[in-house]
Amino acid sequence: MIYCCEEHVGEALDTIVEEYETFPVLNKLDVDNLFTSCEYCQNRAIYIVANK
Repeated sequence: MIYCCEEHVGEALDTIVEEYETFPVLNKLDVDNLFTSCEYCQNRAIYIVANK
């Protein structure tokens, strides 16, 4: 599971495909209630990318 910002969503999708060899699942976070950092740049995460 990868938390990412708008800028790095493509990299997160590619990482899931490479690591798990499956289609990634992309969900938008509720940014009003949660502050989670992007795993690539430490900006506010907008998406969560997972393998299931």
